[in-house]
Amino acid sequence: MPLSLSRRSFLLTTAAAVAPTAGALSFPRSAHLFSFLGAEKSPTTVPFANWKNTGILELSNSPYARLKTVPVSAVVIKEGFWSQRRITNVESSIPSMHDELVAHGRMDNFLRLQGKSSSPQKGPVFSDSDIYKWTEAVGFVLQSGDRPQLRETASTMIREVVAVQEPSGYLNTYYVGDLAAKRMLPDIQTTGHELYNLGHMLQAAIAYYRATGDPTLLDAGIRFVDGFLLPDYGPGADQKPIVAGHPEIEMSLVELYRTTGNRKYLELAGYILHGDDRVPLTDQQITYMFCGVPFTSRTKLEGHAVRAMYACCGATDYYLETGDPAYWKTLNALWEDLVAHQMYVTGGVGARSTGEAFGDAYELPNARAYGESCAAIGNMMWNWRMLAASGEARFTDVIECALYNGINSGMSLDGKTYCYRNPLAFDPSGDSRDRHLVHGNIRNPWYDTTCCPPNLQRTFASLPGYFYSTSADGIYVHLYDNSELNWHLQDGTALSITQITRYPWEGEVSLTVNPAEAKEFTVYVRIPGWSQKNAVRVNGVSIEGAVPGQYLALRRRWAAHDQIKLSFDMTTQQVRANQAVADDLGRVAFRRGPIIFCMESLDQPGYAGDANLSAFSVALQGESKAVWSPELLGGVEVLEHPGAVTLSAEKSLYFPVAPVVATRATPLHLIPYYAWANRAPAGMQVWIPYIQT
Repeated sequence: MPLSLSRRSFLLTTAAAVAPTAGALSFPRSAHLFSFLGAEKSPTTVPFANWKNTGILELSNSPYARLKTVPVSAVVIKEGFWSQRRITNVESSIPSMHDELVAHGRMDNFLRLQGKSSSPQKGPVFSDSDIYKWTEAVGFVLQSGDRPQLRETASTMIREVVAVQEPSGYLNTYYVGDLAAKRMLPDIQTTGHELYNLGHMLQAAIAYYRATGDPTLLDAGIRFVDGFLLPDYGPGADQKPIVAGHPEIEMSLVELYRTTGNRKYLELAGYILHGDDRVPLTDQQITYMFCGVPFTSRTKLEGHAVRAMYACCGATDYYLETGDPAYWKTLNALWEDLVAHQMYVTGGVGARSTGEAFGDAYELPNARAYGESCAAIGNMMWNWRMLAASGEARFTDVIECALYNGINSGMSLDGKTYCYRNPLAFDPSGDSRDRHLVHGNIRNPWYDTTCCPPNLQRTFASLPGYFYSTSADGIYVHLYDNSELNWHLQDGTALSITQITRYPWEGEVSLTVNPAEAKEFTVYVRIPGWSQKNAVRVNGVSIEGAVPGQYLALRRRWAAHDQIKLSFDMTTQQVRANQAVADDLGRVAFRRGPIIFCMESLDQPGYAGDANLSAFSVALQGESKAVWSPELLGGVEVLEHPGAVTLSAEKSLYFPVAPVVATRATPLHLIPYYAWANRAPAGMQVWIPYIQT
């Protein structure tokens, strides 16, 4: 939409875009009618009754979603790569983060308003969202199976949260008392995170409702929107303007629309995505916030990386419901900018510490890389939506890259410490002025800006929902690990698929397809973009046509116990960056399967004590081999590569070339990037992941 479009014209355009069309699917009413904490009348919307059978996104009725999601509960991840991470998440990370949230006053902020705590307000303006993201993580855990103690803990917290909701529907523990007069003022919206908090509240409420059927938090979220936002904020002449400030509310409003059928939520999301020129913004604000002007006017990724990723998520959600071609055009242009200019080899995004922001094209420094965990998660979330819209494996390749590397690195192997930043080179003895380094440690149990830990927890908890999607003609297999799907095709035919594999350490995957009755449909299996040589067999018969970076369509009459055998190329690859990436000139990264590898100095024989990184460099010689190390870091594949270390004979800045160096042959040892900095002896150095050739 052009920048000159008036607010009135936009409202009319939006109304037309979201108006029900012939054959539009209806949203059945739940038997539950909300009782809004003393409200005298029923709410305007209720969620549909089929609350257990929804995916990470509820796309069943989304007209422009080519792929429909499969519930988290429909996939059981069995012993393999992801099972231990998920066990650690639910048994270590989520409980310990609950204790950290309580210890740092996040619940006191709610209890204080009930007279149950005398503690002052603690934490930044967005502190309420920490509780909501933690609750969303619990919601996804409970979608995989009930855990009564965890459910009771979350339920208790939810009751304490909703107890402070005001009669208007407003619920925020920061803008109370003397600060209440600042609520939703235009300049406060740019920095105050009120709608960001509400967005996470809605997402938590929906996830928890879909897990348990408990509508308590969802009641409160709907009341906030229906009672406080919709009457007074929007494009109308008698309404006050909105600017998101930190995108998040857009995707949560669309998901609330999907959950309830109330199209006003979709309209409100579209209005916020379009921006409102009644809120005067500087160019710097428009860049940094990635909101405030029409989303379709964006031509490149810029500004705060998490804000940009969340805005893209909301815009894709809006496209999935409206089919607005201007949105799809913009989304694809931004995605091309992402993969061509702005994404690290790990799937991380965000180059600059200042503003936690994207840099210029090809500005991808290693040691100074920000790579916030939330930004990598946002990257995965955006690509999940783009995949749903298109069915194209290029988006799944980014999902896999970010998941195994830039996201997985964010949580320690024991699940109790976290990376806010995920740089590609790190020296703990270096500059500790970064506010997200505590005493020089890259992994810490707590950050006052604690957005990343519960974000990681909700990602690992929701992981089964990313494995499969259904389409009109069959089912898509996105991710590989030991697992079992029990779901159905879109025509209702019951279907189970069992995966047996040692992926990502080995490239062999066996899938057993079991439809309830013999039936013709298509199984789409993803051929990873990194795998150059592939073999596919169905019931022992070789199938041609496997292309890296695409789905292979296996169309046939499937019957019980049919077998698909996949074989991917696990040759270790040396990956070189575009020559415009200055930090990576003369260097390569190691990739084997979806895993990016790095070096830690304590693994390098004879050189663990060298403290001066500038005094030597590492070069490659020969070919690498993969070795399984069951005792190292909980069991990992280690790459061993012949190499040489060159030590400088001079410590001065400039000196003659000859003869001032000594070169020693040595075997180089590389570990998975996600496992770096899980061992911390004194003076540990880390090189990640580029090595000189």
